[in-house]
Amino acid sequence: MDRKENGTDHTSGSNSNPQNEKEFRYYSEYPEGRPDGEALEAAGVYWTDPGLRNGKKQGEYTLEDYLALPYEERWELIDGYLIRMDSPTTEHQIILGNLYTAFRRCIDEHCASCKVLFAPTDVQLDMDNKTIVEPDLIVLCDLQKLRKKRIFGAPDLLVEILSPSTHSKDMLWKNSKYQKAGVKEYWMVDPEKRKVLVNLFEKTEGEYRSRLYGFDEEIPVGISRGECRIDFAPIQRELEEIYGDES
Repeated sequence: MDRKENGTDHTSGSNSNPQNEKEFRYYSEYPEGRPDGEALEAAGVYWTDPGLRNGKKQGEYTLEDYLALPYEERWELIDGYLIRMDSPTTEHQIILGNLYTAFRRCIDEHCASCKVLFAPTDVQLDMDNKTIVEPDLIVLCDLQKLRKKRIFGAPDLLVEILSPSTHSKDMLWKNSKYQKAGVKEYWMVDPEKRKVLVNLFEKTEGEYRSRLYGFDEEIPVGISRGECRIDFAPIQRELEEIYGDES
């Protein structure tokens, strides 16, 4: 995603917050409508043959096709594209476990009406039959969207833990999808760089505010108006104790 390195505006005509040099504004990479296969390939989003043998091709799959996939395999369905998900690393799972505990404690204290869930949880993001995603961590405050088998509609906050195989999909494609679906806040956790990119989606179509944090910082949860804060320092210490300098 094209932006200036000093945290200034991604587009002309909007000003960064002078009180926070790490805060800047982005606009969605994709125009209205579904990004086509060529654009996805250029963004580094790849898929494998789901083996359904029903005459369909990428971009044409539906919820029915998704549900017909082998139960033991993990896939996401985004705008009719089926994308196979790799097994998470141990580092990924340690980060996710810590984040779930931290979010659960903080949300229970400050946003008691919200619920925290973690993957694998199906989210029927657009409330249609073309998209089912499995974010790593979910904060849902409208419990009417919570069904026994899946979440029906956009959650309030989503967290994805990046990996080399999901980096482009999570930062480009999902960022655009989540914003258009009505997600209010999106965290992208980068274990390799020990950074967290937090996007706060605004009502203005295609525009959002973004701030980059380190693993040594406390990160305010926007949907709690900053009352809830997630401290990444204990996560960083645990990773260093287990893996040392390995990332």
